Amino acid sequence: MPQVLEFKLPDLGEGLTEAEIVRWLVAVGDVVEVDQPVVEVETAKAMVEVPCPYGGVVTARFGEEGTELPVGAPLITVAVGSQALPEAPAAEAEGSGSVPRPLIGYGTDHSSPARRRRVRPVTAEVTAPVVPVAAAAKAVAGAPVAVISPLVRKLAKDNGVDLRALRGSGPEGLILRADVEAALAAQRAPEPAPVAAPALAPAPQGERIPLKGVRGAVAEKLSRSRREIPEATCWVDADATELMAARAAMNAVDGPKISVLALLARICTAALARYPELNSTVDLAANEIVRLPGVHLGFAAQTERGLMVPVVRDAHTRSPESLSAEFARLTELARAGKLTPGDLTGGTFTLNNYGVFGVDGSTPIINHPEAAMLGVGRIIDKPWVHGGELAVRKVVQLSLTFDHRVCDGGTAGGFLRYVADCVENPAVLLRGL
Repeated sequence: MPQVLEFKLPDLGEGLTEAEIVRWLVAVGDVVEVDQPVVEVETAKAMVEVPCPYGGVVTARFGEEGTELPVGAPLITVAVGSQALPEAPAAEAEGSGSVPRPLIGYGTDHSSPARRRRVRPVTAEVTAPVVPVAAAAKAVAGAPVAVISPLVRKLAKDNGVDLRALRGSGPEGLILRADVEAALAAQRAPEPAPVAAPALAPAPQGERIPLKGVRGAVAEKLSRSRREIPEATCWVDADATELMAARAAMNAVDGPKISVLALLARICTAALARYPELNSTVDLAANEIVRLPGVHLGFAAQTERGLMVPVVRDAHTRSPESLSAEFARLTELARAGKLTPGDLTGGTFTLNNYGVFGVDGSTPIINHPEAAMLGVGRIIDKPWVHGGELAVRKVVQLSLTFDHRVCDGGTAGGFLRYVADCVENPAVLLRGL
């Protein structure tokens, strides 16, 4: 008799409490192996393939693609044991016995695609889906509302929504965030005004795009940054002709090519060593400024899924060649949608090269909970006074947005001036090493 086991959405780390089903990688009747990815989900931070800790036959799936599930909600059920695999050879059936193996870990394995095998329809006893405990509890009169996510409870409480009056759209009547948001939208809709005859045609409503997933996480983070951080911005134009010439000379020899972003990152880490106030965060609970020992450098990467900010760990210890390679690696993962939550968190300072969009300047919003962000515009030919004469030089605008709680304008100005000096004369950076 095979044993049917229920696999639930696991804790994906980084404080995440829910995820949206993007794509199922297996179907009912498929044979799965231990740690084989069975579903691709989108959290507020990344796309993640979730591996199953059991080997056997998939007997049920919970949730359609596009459904948002809280951590702990059922994902699939799997029949394990020799009788669940009628076509498997004896040695393989023995390896997938009735005792489930432990789950090794979560994350996306980019080395090989998910594997699927179909088998003949198994017995009705095996294919019948297991009814979760939540379903049984629901049948009891007066049972509590099926809400698992603390975020859903808080959203309802903060907006005065009675959860007992809602009908959940999740598995087994589970109330999702989308259900609460729909109730809020219905409450806020204005009462229709009486219209004199003849009735007018309704005005176009326009396209509605849910603020969820990555877009929702970005919106919440930017809103929180503006609410909590008293930010200020200063900027300066710099002559980048010598920096571009130095890069061309470095790339003229054999070896890894160095990007402009890597040179700017190297300048940033040197400037932060001189002005550590800007590599810090504010602990509101303790009413303290926390200066951080290392530089984990975030950088903006535009993808089809929106703006991502991957983090280069220990950027202050890396050479320009190492920085170039890491920027390239993380950018490729970002565009492929394969960044992990760990790749997107833990930054201490952000470098934003918005010049790639063809713009000169910006006043960026600080990437909460960091204390500063350096923005870099496009590098273009402009008239410039050089050596007492008017010349055409390669000019860039640099802007620094900083948390005014961690430092005053003198410190911010000193940081930005040092960066500009290194851009105009790279030898300044070499003297500081």
